[in-house]
Amino acid sequence: MLFKSLTLAAVASTVAAQNMSFCDKYTTALFMNNTAENQLKLLTAVVNTAVIGNYSATTTGKAVAGILAPGTVNGTAVNLLPYFNGGFASSNRGGSSGVSVNFLDDGGAAPLAMGMPANGTNSNQYMLLTHLYEYFGTLLQCSQQGKTPFDAYAGEASQYNVHKFMDLSQAEVTYFIEQVAGSAMSFGVSADDLTPVGTALMTLFGYRCSPPTTVIPAQGSQGQSICQAEDCPLAPMGNCDGYTYMEPSVAVSSLVPSATASATETASVAPTASGTTPVATGAAASVGMSFAAVVGGFVALVL
Repeated sequence: MLFKSLTLAAVASTVAAQNMSFCDKYTTALFMNNTAENQLKLLTAVVNTAVIGNYSATTTGKAVAGILAPGTVNGTAVNLLPYFNGGFASSNRGGSSGVSVNFLDDGGAAPLAMGMPANGTNSNQYMLLTHLYEYFGTLLQCSQQGKTPFDAYAGEASQYNVHKFMDLSQAEVTYFIEQVAGSAMSFGVSADDLTPVGTALMTLFGYRCSPPTTVIPAQGSQGQSICQAEDCPLAPMGNCDGYTYMEPSVAVSSLVPSATASATETASVAPTASGTTPVATGAAASVGMSFAAVVGGFVALVL
């Protein structure tokens, strides 16, 4: 869909004086009616673009590469795709080490480019994308969330637990946040509105050993640190007791561009939302091709 930047700016400046939340303000600016359905449309557009890059025309001139595209941060190469396609054994399924899970198992980029989370509703991809819509809906204070069709977040309470087997570096976390910010900017979000969001994301996720913090009120205070590598800054008043990090092993070397033939292959399973555990396949390789077609030519910018 094509959003008119000048119209958006005019409407956004009008609603700003009404002390609306980020979500309410831009839902009103883009869709006029601040309903649960329209708030979900906003979060879907922002999250999908952050993941796969621009898939609709933008008049702002902001190009977004997408989280799944390789990029660089301050000269450091970043490639997050193996965390999503099962290349790394990096997903926490309750064991003592990570397992390989393909989160692009239900259409990959194609349904996202059509404004959907996945082709179906019983897949890792559907679970991940809908949880992202719901999580960011809470972070951005969507007032209508919890009403049909925009469910309240009911996923894992601790993002530390979700990411503990990834050993994410400062560059990787920064790149993720850059793509979210770039996506919001591509839809006309102002820098003034974006700055506190970026600051909040870095405060929550960009430090090692952060004290427990409440993100989802119903879930209480939880460990949220996802920046885990040694180059991640230590949180002010940080306490690393209870934090355990493990670098992921390569599960499928063909899905990890930098993996060598000598890389250790690990057992991989891909639990789905239904609780079954089919063996992960190489389907993400073909997904990568369709993804490249969607985001080819776009350049990365900053969250």
